[in-house]
Amino acid sequence: MTIAGSIILIMLGAILTWAVEFDLAGLDINVVGVILMLGGLVGLLFGIYRISVTRRAVAPVDEPVHRHEVYEEPEARRTTVYEERRRYDEPPL
Repeated sequence: MTIAGSIILIMLGAILTWAVEFDLAGLDINVVGVILMLGGLVGLLFGIYRISVTRRAVAPVDEPVHRHEVYEEPEARRTTVYEERRRYDEPPL
């Protein structure tokens, strides 16, 4: 339950407890209002506790990971060069 939801429950319980004059057979509206206020109060305290715990928590610092990577040289490629022999009496390209 969020803090806003808890505050809404407290307000709804207060309205049912002190502002509503309604009677149902077998149901006391005042008791329902008090129960809602207590539930909202418990939710509000729990929400505040959760926020304070998460703000205090610090993530553990891990040591850096040292990786041992082996880099292999790629195989040398053979390059074949073909030379074209020209005769001097041919026109230039």
